Amino acid sequence: MSIQRVSVTFTLVAVVFGAQWAPAQGYPNKPIRMLTVEVGAGADIIARLIAQGLTNSMGQQVIVDNRGGGYGPGPILANAPPDGYTLLFSGSLLWLKPLMQNSVPYDTMRDFAPITLTTKQPNVLVVNPALPVRSVKELIALAKSNPGKLNYGSGPNGSATHLAPELFKAMADVNIVRIPYKGAGPALNALIAGEIQMMIATVGSAMPHVKTGRLLALASTSAQPSALLPGLPTISAAGLPGYEASVFHAAFARAKTPAPVIRRLNEEIVRVLNVPETKEKLLTEGVEVVGSSPEALAATIKSDIEIWGKVIKNAGIHAE
Repeated sequence: MSIQRVSVTFTLVAVVFGAQWAPAQGYPNKPIRMLTVEVGAGADIIARLIAQGLTNSMGQQVIVDNRGGGYGPGPILANAPPDGYTLLFSGSLLWLKPLMQNSVPYDTMRDFAPITLTTKQPNVLVVNPALPVRSVKELIALAKSNPGKLNYGSGPNGSATHLAPELFKAMADVNIVRIPYKGAGPALNALIAGEIQMMIATVGSAMPHVKTGRLLALASTSAQPSALLPGLPTISAAGLPGYEASVFHAAFARAKTPAPVIRRLNEEIVRVLNVPETKEKLLTEGVEVVGSSPEALAATIKSDIEIWGKVIKNAGIHAE
């Protein structure tokens, strides 16, 4: 190879790598927008804690931009520049919704660059105390001996309160009838009133009623025992090995955002999450801190799509 060709080759390499690294130099040098769901939702509360921490550590304001309804903030990020100045914070529904709707204006794997799993939210399997069961094994046995006679309450189609019981049914091979409500709150009230028999509900909504004896908690939906539910076994350990139905929250940038920017964001967000005060605040909101690599988030999404895709297809679930 001639000296001239070598020179041209190195020049091209320098141009390519320079184009990748240039946006990362001095990042951030202007405010960052963090897209998330409607005000007051769980993801919004978590996003605001993270945004405050990032504002303090990165020297630029991180502004939370709430986008509720429809497809939420996903399409906005899918059309944003890949420069790290538009981020997205969302729960698992971001990558599960495309499995439940015929047309979604984004592709999670193609359009978004994973930054980190931020938190996970275990839910809790609760029953009306009048139901003659005191464990997961007893519940499964009762359901098997009475196919189609037990029921569970849930919120809208495709919600966590709908998907988690359907996974339970599939793995336990039982026929439990779904009774849908307009929201998880009305479903929980129906459970307390004895109109339905079981539900997989959020920790924050269910546990106050467990403490007063109006509901009975059987197990957590997490893979490992949860700090939010001390002393309570997991569904997996209590009779249904391998079961897990946690809601994950995660942060994303636009696909093709420079790797150094993703790395910086990952380090900063994980650091914010592991501040003891932040951990404590998040626990009061019913979520546990994770903080992962971008690769771990990508693997979680891939696993979720495989597991929940089968549940959604077999149960014929379509999001509202």
